Amino acid sequence: MLTRLTLLQFRSHSQLDLALDGRPVAIYGPNGAGKTNILEAVSMLSPGRGLRRAGADELARRPGELGWKIRAELAVAGGVGHEVETFAAPGGAREVLVDGKSVAQVALGRLMRVLWLVPAMDRLWIEAPEGRRRFLDRLTMAFRPGHAEDVLAYEKAMRERNRLLKDMVRDPVWYGALEAQMAGAGAAINENRAAALARIMAAQQGAATAFPAPDLALEGEGPADLGAALAEGRARDMAAGRTLEGPHRADLIAHHAAKAMPAAQASTGEQKALLISVILANARALAEDTGSPPVLLLDEVAAHLDAGRRAALFDEICALGVQAFMTGTGAELFAELGGRAQQIELREGAGVVVASP
Repeated sequence: MLTRLTLLQFRSHSQLDLALDGRPVAIYGPNGAGKTNILEAVSMLSPGRGLRRAGADELARRPGELGWKIRAELAVAGGVGHEVETFAAPGGAREVLVDGKSVAQVALGRLMRVLWLVPAMDRLWIEAPEGRRRFLDRLTMAFRPGHAEDVLAYEKAMRERNRLLKDMVRDPVWYGALEAQMAGAGAAINENRAAALARIMAAQQGAATAFPAPDLALEGEGPADLGAALAEGRARDMAAGRTLEGPHRADLIAHHAAKAMPAAQASTGEQKALLISVILANARALAEDTGSPPVLLLDEVAAHLDAGRRAALFDEICALGVQAFMTGTGAELFAELGGRAQQIELREGAGVVVASP
């Protein structure tokens, strides 16, 4: 969990310092006060580009060319503490330090698991498969941080293969080397995803929850012998100018189990509830498997739930012992939490955002 979070020149925050005690955190204030920016900063303490998928040069406060920095103090299982910094100079790439030593981003996933749900994901079940694959990979990385490296290795080899295809290169040696890399990384990706889905489904069984449990499945992940399929499909792929088989074509399929219908056909509220159910199941499984509950980032989640489900969500978060960062426009949205959460009001004055505990 986070015990301190400091932002410097990050998004709308010139400087913000929050002392945290492990309880859920309810952040409220008017639109534009910088609530989501705090959640995005926490998401940057995990591998990848964060909940907005922004590049390093997009995160600095504007106007200004000072770069940005996020500093966090973490308490992990066993009471061990770590200091994490991630930052970028103007025009530079993102860097990560753990206890003062430079590390790869994947190291962050081994220190703290971070899951999120943001309003942009509300249409996840009815939009293109790409978003669902990204969602699934984020869930999978929480169980297996090395999954990020497998995905990067696969995508790098696939980009090179696609370049050869577009350039009409026919050298089988070049293709063979790249296809072997894709086959190895692809097998790991499929195995990681399948294991994550199985664990999430198991965590849903018997759980007392107000949110409907979805049946989840992975489709279109490609043939078992991907290397052979890629070799056989070179002519077809060359005509298309891209690779047409593999885990990059997979899709996460969800059904509303209680109503025996595809999630895409459920109501808007039910689709949101199914998403929350998946996130809670993931958190439950991680807490059981690692002994350290993940950090949850729930942007504007309270505003989209009725009072009953809102209270149920808060109860489940507290029962799981997760440190959840939640945002809303007013304190009344978090009334059911009472003293179980830290309440932080963000307000704007003279161009400065002030945190009120």
